[in-house]
Amino acid sequence: MTDAPDALDASGTLARWRGLADGCVLLDGFHTLKHAVRFGAEIPVAVTADRRAALALADELAPDVRPRLDALLTEVPEAEYASLVARPHPTAVAALAVRPARAAQLALLARLPRTAPVVVLDDPRNLGNAGAVIRLAAGFGATGVVTTGTVDPWHPNVVRGGAGLHFATAVERLTVDELPPGPVFALDPEGDDLRGVKLPDDAVLAFGSERSGLSPALRARADHLLSLPMRPQVSSYNLATSVAMTLYHWSASGGAPA
Repeated sequence: MTDAPDALDASGTLARWRGLADGCVLLDGFHTLKHAVRFGAEIPVAVTADRRAALALADELAPDVRPRLDALLTEVPEAEYASLVARPHPTAVAALAVRPARAAQLALLARLPRTAPVVVLDDPRNLGNAGAVIRLAAGFGATGVVTTGTVDPWHPNVVRGGAGLHFATAVERLTVDELPPGPVFALDPEGDDLRGVKLPDDAVLAFGSERSGLSPALRARADHLLSLPMRPQVSSYNLATSVAMTLYHWSASGGAPA
């Protein structure tokens, strides 16, 4: 195993981690850290139980960020690494990142004209599903993802599910009354068939929770109700699947990415 030039020693790194952990975003796993680095996250500390293996993974899968990871990663004993995360990742990599300023995120979400929709998850309950949606939104170049309700969209399990792509789009929690400007298209079984509607770039695309669907407040806020094509007697799609179908429909009419 190798040591990084000028890297903090393990004990100093662990002390720094523990001093910063409560105020930072946990990046759990190599791919989460990779994407956070790639999209400009501020990362004050990063650790691994095996630097050589982590950098070999970077050489194979992410050579564009390899120099940055080489400078960031400090090797610590495996037991110490495991003590920093609730569920140690197979890649044995973890880091802390500074959460983007809320004011800047809100400005991005509110900016008009928009070239891509905002996705709204109305009171989501499953953290992994929320992360998967953020990953999808980043891939499609959506302006951002807004959640309503009690779930923190920057919860470590959401960030893990999103593979660190929170830093590639704007992610915030708002109330229904605070949603970004733009026509609200809400997905609902009683809505018009999505295939017959062209979604504008400034659309706000709203999806109900996995169990209860749209809240009354969001339904009342909607300008249009849309439904996804579905075989009779199939009850529903997974939340991330519904978002993917809707964003693909938008992109197929000319929306980003280029």
